[in-house]
Formats: sequence, structure tokens, C-alpha cells
Amino acid sequence: MWRAASVLSLQDETATARTVRLHVADWPGHDAGQHVDVRLTAADGYTAVRSYSLAAPAEGDRIELTVERIVDGEVSSYLADVAAIGDALEVRGPVGGWFVWRPEQLEPVALIAGGSGIVPLMAMVRVRSAAGNNAPFRLLYSARTPESVIYAAELRDRAVAGDGLGVSYAYTRRAPQGWSRPPRRVDAELIGVATWPSGDRPTCYVCGPTPFVESVAGLLTRAGHEPARIRTERFGPSGGAT
Repeated sequence: MWRAASVLSLQDETATARTVRLHVADWPGHDAGQHVDVRLTAADGYTAVRSYSLAAPAEGDRIELTVERIVDGEVSSYLADVAAIGDALEVRGPVGGWFVWRPEQLEPVALIAGGSGIVPLMAMVRVRSAAGNNAPFRLLYSARTPESVIYAAELRDRAVAGDGLGVSYAYTRRAPQGWSRPPRRVDAELIGVATWPSGDRPTCYVCGPTPFVESVAGLLTRAGHEPARIRTERFGPSGGAT
């Protein structure tokens, strides 16, 4: 069912990504990794619908999305550039039951994100912290440049706080000055040092553009990870989660 929602607050994360906090009437709650459909309706009755991952645990009737603007994206451009506090829209969900992490899980977890694929994985990190869960988490985040890293400050603060989250980065266009690894895509070597050995039987969550997800899933499989423990979520320019 569609639920009425209104914009509570907005926070820019990068030059192209913004976190949108919404009040949603009678929100039923959700698991980390799920997403929602967002519907915008114009004055003439025209509607546009896109799906976006939930970025954080629910706080009663409040939910959080982080949206990256897509060129010619009707909904993403509105949410990332135009939306204002008090604006009305509709949401449907939560959607999804496979690509989720729940606090009762205690096995090691590998989170591998490409670009805005970090959003549902960050929800898992935040839910783990809020639940006081001590499951070992390792996050590998592939981004074009340091400036395109979403949640950069929070990830840095979590690393300093020592809450058991290991964070590694792969920069594909430009790395920070003095970075030990030249710009390139995620490869087998980086998977080996930034995630968990297959013998630890981790659950692996991979989210990002379709080519990225397919490449990483293949690397994990070739490294000996069980296919049943590799959970993927992909998206493209025409829509989809995140």
C-alpha cells in the first residue's frame, strides 16, 4: 500500500548525493537492506516511481533515504536537488527479504559497495551498532574519488571509535595523495585483504551498478565463497534499489 510521507530534513552527503529524512504515516518498521518505492505526483496527475534503499533503522514513523542524482532521473533529481522540508510524496514498502541483515546474525559479514551501493550496507552498519551486535564486519567501498565517498565523515568516525568495523577503499578514478594503491577497480587481491577468507564462512553483501556486482560476485566465488552466502543487490540508470 502507498503511504503519505513528508520531508522532515535534508542533508547533503556529496556534490551529487543527499540524505532525505521522511515522516511516513503508520510506518511498520523495516530490516537493514530493504528498500522502498517512492512516488511523485505532478499537478497534472503525472506520476513517477523509483526505488531507493533505506539508509538507517526506523525511528518510529521516520525513515531515511540517501539518493544520488542520476542524469535525466526524474525522481532522483527532485530528491537530490529540489525537495524542501514539508514537501509531500508517497512511499510503498518496505520491500525485500533476501538482501537483509538482522541483529540475530553473528557470523562474519563482508560488505562490498560500489558508489551509492553503500546505502543499504550503511543501514546494516548502523543497525548493528544500535543493536550492540558484535558480529565482525568488514566494509570494502569502491568510489571514483575521495570526494564521491558517501558518509565519509561517519565512516571515519566509526573507524576512530573502534566499534569493530573494518573499512577499506578502492578508488577507481583518483586516489588521495600518498594512497598506497593506485586507482583501479576492485580485484582479487583487494578482495583477499579487505574481506574475510572463505574458510570463515562469512555472509557477503554486494551492492552497486550491475557490472560491479557481477564482477565482485565472480571474484568471491572464485575465492571459494559459497554462492548461497553471497547476496547481491544491483541497480542501473533506469531505476532499482538505491
